[in-house]
Amino acid sequence: MRNFKMIVEYDGTAYCGWQRQENGTSIQQLLEESIKLITGQKVAVIGSGRTDAGVHALNQVGSFRCSTKLPVNKIFMGMNSVLPPDIVVKELEEVADDFNALRDAKSKIYVYKICNQRLRPALGRNYFWHISFPLDIARMKKAVKLLIGTHDFSCFCAAGTDVKDRVRTIVGIEIKTCDEGLIEIKVESHGFLRYMVRNIIGTLVEVGCGKRKPEEMSVIIESKNRNIAGVTAPACGLFLKEVKY
Repeated sequence: MRNFKMIVEYDGTAYCGWQRQENGTSIQQLLEESIKLITGQKVAVIGSGRTDAGVHALNQVGSFRCSTKLPVNKIFMGMNSVLPPDIVVKELEEVADDFNALRDAKSKIYVYKICNQRLRPALGRNYFWHISFPLDIARMKKAVKLLIGTHDFSCFCAAGTDVKDRVRTIVGIEIKTCDEGLIEIKVESHGFLRYMVRNIIGTLVEVGCGKRKPEEMSVIIESKNRNIAGVTAPACGLFLKEVKY
């Protein structure tokens, strides 16, 4: 039995998320099907974490075990030849037997993209959240400082989530402005709750447009109440950028 690690890029627009589900096509499902087509063996692909419906990945990490005798390059080329155009395996390698893409992940970095300009662009709309009113970046940067560190992030957890331990550590958050009104918010954490990044972004946008004061972020965290935090940002602007091991 051989163990493989892969790095995958995908456009999540057309999918129900990373994990196999009964109500739609998932990234995990298509990767597993492509491996079976090439190797003739049914495998279970383990991801570094789940991405929700509509969320994209620049460098998602997955691992799977397979007893195929095919060389790595044949599997790599074969998978990319049968996967749809919005999913690509960027790297594939054979790794130590004990490697596990989920268990061994140390931290993940997500990037959220906002298009902050008056007119709604026609192109790229599946890859950012368009906000027409000006955002005050300085206010948003003050607010993110209060998020860094170890906290109970229940206030940013999706309603109905059955995870009991909601303490997470945010290593860092960066906000930068790019060309053509694009704002990128990078969040790194040892672990994320469901919708955590999108709920943080929605709250930061409310700070940026003046609906909330930056210092309210501490009150929101201390409340542990999802209803106190801001709206959930659309999935289309979220990208899994990097997984650290």
